[in-house]
Amino acid sequence: MTEILVPIAICVILPVLVVWLVMRARQNETNKKTEIMLKAIESGATIDTDFFKATANQQKPKSIKEKLLGRLTGALVTGLLGVAFLIVGFVLCNKPGMDEDALLLLFLFGGILLAIGAALLAVYFVGKKMLAKEMEAEEKALEC
Repeated sequence: MTEILVPIAICVILPVLVVWLVMRARQNETNKKTEIMLKAIESGATIDTDFFKATANQQKPKSIKEKLLGRLTGALVTGLLGVAFLIVGFVLCNKPGMDEDALLLLFLFGGILLAIGAALLAVYFVGKKMLAKEMEAEEKALEC
């Protein structure tokens, strides 16, 4: 019975609960803003028409430099995870009685993660070289 309930709880109930919590938080935020707006109308204060448009979840668009640094971070994390999986696979390879399927999965995941990390690193360096002028223009626009 446990073999059935645990996957159902993880695959069905958990995602539904997460979505419900996120939607409830957004609804509470909207209700608070509505309450503040109604009190402002009752007191006769000036009302900002963009009050409901600006939310805490909206972020300013990322600059080219921030996007590239995100790719560099992703490259380093996935590359190091790939290397770690491969090292663990090589260490466990010498242990007698080790399951060959588990070793194959370790090497497979390690290779995939290392390849993704290398690809992201290549994208970072190519993007840095190609977008140097655009990054310079963005920095000058921010200084002014």
